[in-house]
Amino acid sequence: MRTYGCQMNVHDSERLSGLLEDAGYARAAEDTTADIVVFNTCAVRENADNRLYGNLGHLRPVKDANPGMQIAVGGCLAQKDRGEIVRRAPWVDVVFGTHNIGSLPALLERSRVQKEAQVEIAESLEHFPSTLPSRRESAYAAWVSISVGCNNTCTFCIVPALRGKEKDRRPGDVLAEVRALVEEGVTEVTLLGQNVNAYGSEFGDRQAFSKLLRACGEIEGLERVRFTSPHPRDFTDDVIEAMAETPNVMPQLHMPLQSGSSKVLKAMRRSYRQERFLGIVEKVRAAMPDAALTTDIIVGFPGETEEDFEETLHVVRESRFAMAFTFQYSKRPGTPAATMEDQVPPEVVKERYQRLVALQDRISWEENQRLVGREVELMVAEAEGKKDGEHRRLSGRAPDNRLVHFAVGDSEEPRPGDMVTVEVTYAAPHHLVADSGIRSLRRTRAGDAWDARQGRPVKIEKPDVMLGMPRIGVPEEQPAPAGGCCDL
Repeated sequence: MRTYGCQMNVHDSERLSGLLEDAGYARAAEDTTADIVVFNTCAVRENADNRLYGNLGHLRPVKDANPGMQIAVGGCLAQKDRGEIVRRAPWVDVVFGTHNIGSLPALLERSRVQKEAQVEIAESLEHFPSTLPSRRESAYAAWVSISVGCNNTCTFCIVPALRGKEKDRRPGDVLAEVRALVEEGVTEVTLLGQNVNAYGSEFGDRQAFSKLLRACGEIEGLERVRFTSPHPRDFTDDVIEAMAETPNVMPQLHMPLQSGSSKVLKAMRRSYRQERFLGIVEKVRAAMPDAALTTDIIVGFPGETEEDFEETLHVVRESRFAMAFTFQYSKRPGTPAATMEDQVPPEVVKERYQRLVALQDRISWEENQRLVGREVELMVAEAEGKKDGEHRRLSGRAPDNRLVHFAVGDSEEPRPGDMVTVEVTYAAPHHLVADSGIRSLRRTRAGDAWDARQGRPVKIEKPDVMLGMPRIGVPEEQPAPAGGCCDL
């Protein structure tokens, strides 16, 4: 399984893996040639097509040497290109879209029997992804989709055309899935939606999202709740209040800015302006002073002037984002922005992009330096640091989702999903380091779930109270109480 793109695609891939395992397939070992290769694609970036067809090209000689191999392509690019994929790569066996991921096992079998490619693209959602089997990648953290699709019409975005109109799950279904995950050992969930805080629009409850956050706060054993990605248009005060007042909702907010220029935002059809965005940031900071804000920014949107770009830099300075995912604008066929006049020259886009990255890296570093000397509680993560083995460290996520690499020292080594308290000793722009050792370790059910997934024995705590065997016969005579009858 190869996944590209957003968290929704990652979640869909877990469902695809679950479907295949439910159909009797097993995950291929790292050093073996797989019988089935699935690409779950993204269509947001301009190079998505090149990346897919490049990977398919590399697989062709492998498939020629293994005629029984099957290749399937799904996701947003498959929804967009449809039969074009089989035309350009006729060795592909199955093409399926974003709305019918549940069809994959049947399409693979049909292709095998009929010995020809199967292309099936549904125009509307067949099954909500969360109703399908799943093979969760993590034992301790899970994605929970609360909606799919988007009702916005951003001129740069092709997602609404590929994912369809917003469809919301009922709150009871969402909470039932969360409770089931907690029973399995999960202690952190991330609520997912293309426009997650518009949740409830389909069934007419404008406060449904804040109610859902508060309801998650009542689930025993659920330690951390996150969500992504909200839209500033729908970010209301009741959501801020729910975040601040619900202890297990983490002080972290990813809210896409896209541009700091109100003129460019209008051209993007983003339905908010600079003042609105900065107003939300101010309210969030007032309610949660230690919250970490992250964002998405597009540089070089058609018609963007130097003055417009300076407005973006102004919002970045004012907002003090912990991190920003920055992108150079690229045309996507089928979007209104692709045919707009005043396309910004690539060399100008690149120069602005470099200035934005330099500014954000400096702010990220300054914000991270404020945490040096502080104690933070981390949920231990699995293989987040590329050099952790070299430096004899593990990695974890702070409540605000900052990545921290920490030294274990002489302490008992925690498992992924366990909670540790450490003191931050060093700050870099994109991570923190805690080399002073573990201050405290709390072993969790999530860590037990990780052990169980590795096939390790899980220690079962013995109850403190033991029940004796009942005796048969006449009860022994008990001594009389010391006092009179009034003491009974």
